[in-house]
Order: sequence, then C-alpha cells, then structure tokens
Amino acid sequence: MKKLLTNLSLLAKDKKAWLALIAGLFLTLSYAPFNLWYIAFISLGALLYCINPLASGKAAAKQSAKYGFIFGLGWFGAGISWVHVSIATFGGMPLIASISLMVLLCAYLALYPALAVWLTTRLANGPYSFICWLLATVAITEYLRGTLLTGFPWLSFGYTQTDSPLNFLAPVISEFGITLICVFIAFSLYRLISKDIKPLIISVVILTGLYFIANSSPTKYQDKTIKTVLVQGNIKQHLRFEPSEFWNTMSKYQDMTRLHWNADLIVWPEAAVPELEALATDYLTGLDSAATFNNTALITGIVDYQYDTRNIFNTLIVLGKKELEDSEGHYQYLAKNRYQKHQLLPIGEFVPFQELLRPIAPLFDLPMSSFTRGDEVQNNLRANGLNILPAICYEIAFSELVRGNYRSDSDILFTVSNDAWFGDSHGPHQHMQIARMRALELQRPLIRVTNNGISAIYDPIAKSQLAMPQFKADVLEANITLIKGDSIYSQYGNLPVWVVVILLSAAGVIIRFKK
Repeated sequence: MKKLLTNLSLLAKDKKAWLALIAGLFLTLSYAPFNLWYIAFISLGALLYCINPLASGKAAAKQSAKYGFIFGLGWFGAGISWVHVSIATFGGMPLIASISLMVLLCAYLALYPALAVWLTTRLANGPYSFICWLLATVAITEYLRGTLLTGFPWLSFGYTQTDSPLNFLAPVISEFGITLICVFIAFSLYRLISKDIKPLIISVVILTGLYFIANSSPTKYQDKTIKTVLVQGNIKQHLRFEPSEFWNTMSKYQDMTRLHWNADLIVWPEAAVPELEALATDYLTGLDSAATFNNTALITGIVDYQYDTRNIFNTLIVLGKKELEDSEGHYQYLAKNRYQKHQLLPIGEFVPFQELLRPIAPLFDLPMSSFTRGDEVQNNLRANGLNILPAICYEIAFSELVRGNYRSDSDILFTVSNDAWFGDSHGPHQHMQIARMRALELQRPLIRVTNNGISAIYDPIAKSQLAMPQFKADVLEANITLIKGDSIYSQYGNLPVWVVVILLSAAGVIIRFKK
C-alpha cells in the first residue's frame, strides 16, 4: 500500500503525465460535434514530446508505455463518455458500478496506444527509425483494436479529418491510411522544434502526390436523381419494446409516411417496426401494397424471430417495388431481399458469458440482447431498381465489413440506427461522422435514418450534408444525385496502406542495423 501511494505521488508530480492526459482529453475536440480537426495534430505532437523520439532502451520504453496509457485514458475517457449515458440510464447499475465499468473499458482501450509507443521506443534508435516504427505499430495496434474481442474501431485518428481539408484522402487510402497521415504530420510538426524540416517536406510531397491521385478518380455524378424520404419517429427508448406500444409506433410511422408516397425511396430506422416480423404480416402486406400502388419502395428495420430455429435477426426488409417493372404488392415472409446484421454490439445485442452475466444487472439483460449474426457478405438490397448497400448501426464503423458488401453497381450507402440509448451526448454526432467517412471512402451517396437523430443525407463529392433536427418526429425529403465509378479504396481496400506499413517496418530494421 505504501509503495502504491508513493507511485501515485510521483505520478502526480510528473508534468509529462499531466500533459499526456490533457492531450488525450483535448483530442476529443477533434471529433464531432466539435470538429476542431487541427487539435489532433497538437494532441499527437504533445504525446510525442512526452515519450521523446530520441530516447531508447527498456527504461525509456517503460516510460513511453506509461505516457501512452495515460494519453489513452484521456482520449477514450472523454471521447466515449457517452457510453456512460447508456449504462447509467438503461443499465440499472449503481453509479459506482457504472463508473467502474467505464474505467475498465477505457483502461482496456488505452492499452493499445501504450503498446504502440512501447514497441516503438524499444525498436527505434533515432528519430527516423522512430517514425518508421511508430507508423507500423500504430497500424498494427489500431487494427487489433478494431478486431480483438469483436473489435471497437471507434475514435481512430482518421475520423478527426472527416470534415477537414484532408478528407480528399478517404477514397484513396481510407480512414485507416488517414490515421497514419495524422501521426506523420504530428511527427513532422514536432521535429520543427529541433529545426528539422525534412519530415515536413516529405509530408507535403506525399500529400501532393495523393492529391493528384485523388483528382484522377473515375467517380462522378450520374445523369440520374432520385427523390428520397427519411422518416424519424422519435419513439422514446423505454417505449420501443413495450408490447402495449407496438401498434402506436407502427401507426405513427405509417401516418408520417402517408403524405410522402410520391418518392422513389422511403426509409425507416432500425427496428422501426417493433413487432416481430412473423407476427406483423398483415401490417407489412398493407405497407407493401401501398408502396407498390404508389410506384415506390420502402425499407424498414424489423426484428425477425424464426420460431423453427429460434434464431433472431436484426433485419432490414424491402416493401413495395423491388424492381422497376414490379406492378403489384407481393410481400413474403423470409423473402431473400433482406439484410441481417452481422456485426453485433456486445451487451446490447449479444451477451458473452450470458449465464454468468445476465443475473448480475439489467445492463446484461436488456430487451433484444440475444441476436444471431447474419452472414458477413450479403447481397445489396433491391429497392425500386436501386442497389442499396446496407449497414445497421454499429456496423458502419467497420470499414472492411461495409466494403465487403460493396459492388460497382451499388447506388447508395444506407445505414440505420437507434441512438436514443445515448441521449443528448456527442455519441450520435460521432456515429454520423463515421458514416460520412464510409461515404467518402466508397464515393456513394449516404442515407442515414435513425429513431431520434442524427438522420441525414450526405453527398461525398460535394461534401454536403442535409439533416433533420434531433429529438423530433420529422420527415426529410431530399433529391439525391447518384454516383458511378469505383474509388481506389473500394477496389483495393487497405492493401496499399499495408504495403507501405511493411516497407516502413523494413526501413526501421535497416536503419537500426546501419547504426
């Protein structure tokens, strides 16, 4: 105990520890809704100052890991503080327990930047060796963060640039590549303190080259515009899965849509129809007939519980016209033109070790927390002759999952969600920012519709967004110009970035042995 108190006392007097913590906390301002994208470079530069790229050896590596961990605590502690809103409001846990869970989550996520800077300091032996290894280790640890234990690829550095002048990089090197660009620019600015301008010159050369590559992209507008209607029901979270409220919710969405059947495509949010699909056949048949009669298609979220297999899927279905030549309603339960969510949200949609955890607290026994995973690769939805690339809620954060379902003839990137879990926090804004990045990467118009916001249309060529207010039942009508052509990222994924990472690792080894 005495040793622990001594260590805490020393940590409290460590100015670099405080700087690392503050740098991590302020990094949150780079993300939505604040969008101060340039702070990302300042925060990363402050971290570099703390770990000192000129230091090496076991002792220096241990110090670097400490500062990386503290930076991570600030980064995720402030950045995903919205998770606590969900735990505290709907989790049914005492305050001390919910705070403890948040601390554990942030500490786990902070291990990744700690590992990156520890490995870098152990392997490097000079500033140029340092940046080669840092870029390689950041790439590896960020990949692991988005993969291990089902992954949590939230708040990557690249998302800070979604609305910055650097967003032209997204169709070429994706958010993953932009993350490495952020690290390199921060290193370049840090080296200016030592009057070393070489990294900055290299940054300018790289960005210039990528700019010309981005401008040669074959993606461009089609001569086709569609009219779209987004319906945001704003159903209170505690009423969404109350059986007594099912008909009220279904009637509300139907009534809000009634005056807007003159669109090419109508979209409702995740689980907008709260009744199980097998029990809502009459309702869905009526909607299907109305949509077909009005020469349109309607996509809605719904829960599909299959009684024979006892599988339950978070699903998107298409009602009305699937093909342009459709002339009559023909809804069929379990028709193939559907999408079943693959990347499930831990605790919210499945509970690991559920026999142990479910009895502990309501947080681990939420309604609809026993979903089955859909296939990783699925067909695009067909709606009124359009190919719709779908993603449900949390899935939009998994770039390679979304890209895996992309096809050259995909017309629209479509994502649904229910962010009512997170109240009036910055979580929904970050979620929308992530969705915009997917649209930039794939160069397809984005439609995002949610229960209570943020519901919006985003054009990745014009880089313009049209949104409706949060926390309000509302309808948004918008014309969307379709886009054709494949971005570099849609064709090759992150392969070019990984090739660069391998070359950087090789360069790090060569520099080390030369010395």
